[in-house]
Amino acid sequence: MTQVTETQTLLQSREGSDVPRAPRRRAHRPWSDVAFGVWGVLVMLFLFLPIIVIVIYSFNTGRLLVSWDGFGFDAFATILEKPAIQNAVRVSLITAFIAAIIATVLGTLAGIAMARHPGKWVWWFLGLLLLVSVTPEIVDAVALLPWFVFLGQDAGIGMFNDGIVRLSIGSSLFATAVVSYIVRARLVGQDANLEEASADLYANPFTTFRRVTLALAMPAVLAGFLLAFTLSLDNTIVAAFVQVSGTTPWPVYVLSAVRSGLRPEIAAVSTIMLLLTLVALALVALVLRRAGDSATQIARTMTGG
Repeated sequence: MTQVTETQTLLQSREGSDVPRAPRRRAHRPWSDVAFGVWGVLVMLFLFLPIIVIVIYSFNTGRLLVSWDGFGFDAFATILEKPAIQNAVRVSLITAFIAAIIATVLGTLAGIAMARHPGKWVWWFLGLLLLVSVTPEIVDAVALLPWFVFLGQDAGIGMFNDGIVRLSIGSSLFATAVVSYIVRARLVGQDANLEEASADLYANPFTTFRRVTLALAMPAVLAGFLLAFTLSLDNTIVAAFVQVSGTTPWPVYVLSAVRSGLRPEIAAVSTIMLLLTLVALALVALVLRRAGDSATQIARTMTGG
């Protein structure tokens, strides 16, 4: 026993002494981590390289987009000189704003109903929303065109002959499903005790909805509105079918410009719209962050999970 104690004392004295230790070797990363890291970089390049190219070529001073002549802001200045481009951008922005309002109102009510009144009907309704989400746009476009023609001409409802109305309704279909997912995902994790307490304090249903339920869902409502706005900016197939003369949105204008050759000003407007989309997504994350959500919760809310 005495020998063991002396050995421990000797080891402790050596640990406290200034005897230099051999440098530790850095642990080598396993080859699988390196491979996955390289693969991740390649995937990111595959996804974002086309976007980076179009942003770079928006500063091209050449006549055609594919012919690089030099760096400059001529393409952005051309936007202010072409009324056709200005009109197409204006139609797209107005349409996206109206479609976002429609989608936010309908999607918010649907999301609250699914979260606060669960039952078998919710799964059927989610199935219908999923059907709307996965239905090819060409199917929506083919279905909407004769429907708008019937309402506008045969039924005599003049508003359905207006291009802005047609584009707004067509763009709001998919966006409504997205807002419904987001609002439902937000409220499912919220306790309903506050709403029950409001009712116990003799608040009528409308007051409870306005001051409690809607307040709890407001971050998701704002996030859904911004996402609906960005989604409605790009609805080429539906817009190409339901548009009328004089209300050509930007995606359809670009599609028609391909026949005569893409010009740098098209890339310039695309860059501006990309910036609008990034700003909208940043605002979504900011709104949810200020509401106290973590990064995981923000991703869950934005994807409707």
